[in-house]
Amino acid sequence: MSAGWDRRREQVRAEILTAAWAACREHGLASLSMRDLAVRVGLRAPSLYSYFGSKDEIYDAMFADGQRALIATAPSPAELPPAREGLRAATSVFVTFCLADPVRYQLMFQRPIPGFTPSAESYGLALDYYRRFEEEMSDLGVDDPALLDLWTALITGLTDQQLSNDPGGERWTSLLDRAVDMFCDHAGIPSSADSTETTGRTETTGSTRQHPTAPDR
Repeated sequence: MSAGWDRRREQVRAEILTAAWAACREHGLASLSMRDLAVRVGLRAPSLYSYFGSKDEIYDAMFADGQRALIATAPSPAELPPAREGLRAATSVFVTFCLADPVRYQLMFQRPIPGFTPSAESYGLALDYYRRFEEEMSDLGVDDPALLDLWTALITGLTDQQLSNDPGGERWTSLLDRAVDMFCDHAGIPSSADSTETTGRTETTGSTRQHPTAPDR
């Protein structure tokens, strides 16, 4: 009985979460309404609070959902070419993820909800992913925190510009490879061809996933 109830509860929570994403994509994150959500999932408004105690709890579940989706999308180092070519490829995957869902991007990486901060558990997903990003950048020889900050500002800056000023276009995303090369030149990250010429072989380490920045709490 208890196991069946738990499964049903998780199913309803998932339905509410799906409805919340749909509502926010239609009307914006700040417009989320518990009453509207209840109607969308066929519940009375008071019943909704037995699944989520507040709108912030729903935002928190959405934040965690977005982080898990990012983790699932990110390629592993073994799937990427070495050196800066891998960084280019991983950056393209990351920016494509961001552009695919502007509302999700806003919730994960900006501050669109006044007063909302993710819970420690949900925020931990972002921190875990960022630590992997740090480790993989370290494999490329980038350990300076200021360089990591420069990288995150560069890539999220282009992403923000694309979403804000040319949605659906390529004005800023077309600059990604040039931006990666500019950063790599500054940080001393070679291309795979340079590595081969220097060492007589192509390094197999140093591919990296990209994560822009763990949002401030």
